[in-house]
Amino acid sequence: MPPILPLIGLALGAGALLLAGGARARDGDLIRPLPAETGDLSAYRWEKRPVVIFGASAEDPDVRRQIEMLSAVRSGLRDRDIVVLTDTDPKALGRLRTGLALDGFAVLLVGKDGGVKLREDHPVTPDRLFALIDRMPMRQREMTE
Repeated sequence: MPPILPLIGLALGAGALLLAGGARARDGDLIRPLPAETGDLSAYRWEKRPVVIFGASAEDPDVRRQIEMLSAVRSGLRDRDIVVLTDTDPKALGRLRTGLALDGFAVLLVGKDGGVKLREDHPVTPDRLFALIDRMPMRQREMTE
């Protein structure tokens, strides 16, 4: 009969690897496409701060630049409960894009309360986004907890 302690150690090690892999998979979810049928962002209310990037295509230079800037600061996104959503297919007539009457590049920051906190027609630096969020009363409370 094999010793039980090495088997338990092996099981714990395998479990840790699975958990680490899950964390990486969730990290990849920080930036994801916005489904065309999404008409509002109520699913994120009180949990996340969506940053929504709209563009004419995934190859739009402003879209690429915005995604590159945000990809470089993933820990800052996680710290502030930010999820980045992209809509780069105007032909899909996404409900959110249509409802906001957007044409061309735009980036929106939506607060946890569901209100639009920032709307720009050019890429926004992570420093600017983070500074704006860090001044919000809800974020101030989060930083003290």
